[in-house]
Amino acid sequence: MHPVSIFLIDANKLFREGMKALFSDGEFRVTNEAANAEGMLSGAEGEAPQLIMLDPASTRDTVQAVTALKGRFPEARLVLLATELDTTEMANAIQAGADAFLMKDISPAALAQSLRLVMMGEKVFPTHLAALLITGKVNANANAPSAPKGLSGREVQLVQRLLLGDSNKMIAIHLNITEATVKVHLKSLLRKINVSNRTQAAIWALENGFGGKVEGSLEVA
Repeated sequence: MHPVSIFLIDANKLFREGMKALFSDGEFRVTNEAANAEGMLSGAEGEAPQLIMLDPASTRDTVQAVTALKGRFPEARLVLLATELDTTEMANAIQAGADAFLMKDISPAALAQSLRLVMMGEKVFPTHLAALLITGKVNANANAPSAPKGLSGREVQLVQRLLLGDSNKMIAIHLNITEATVKVHLKSLLRKINVSNRTQAAIWALENGFGGKVEGSLEVA
């Protein structure tokens, strides 16, 4: 199989060289690079990349850059690789079309596994986010709409478990209910908050202030 082609966008040339060396022999390969998103959009040549990796600090407006890059390369997966975790920026970028938000202190093995998941169509968040959610340090978006009326107590618990990344099986165990019941509550929840999947539900919960309400424990890598 041919390696997945990566277009790397990062202002730090030394970092770009390090990433090219990291992916020099394997299932991923940096085939093109740019110092900023604007440079990529104006100078990209050759075949369209399969994967775009973008440092949010390399662009003036992350959401605008994500929108423009996805418009130019609609088939490419887009991963934000950041130095700092900005939860509002992350939520907005994923809503704009980004497929993942990862941190630069991630291990090479974890990065490779995250990229595999992205190429399979998964949305990937940093483990740091779970830690912040559990300790209640995530601030809700000040401009986010208030939570809609009508969420049941069970649905609120479900939102909290989604923020922790729990599978249906894990949610069932934690709440002492069956997986079938979890699916019923999840379907109801998605309909009430007008989203189509659990990733969007987690983003909605983050924007509506559920981060500080998460209870539970989680080992964070």
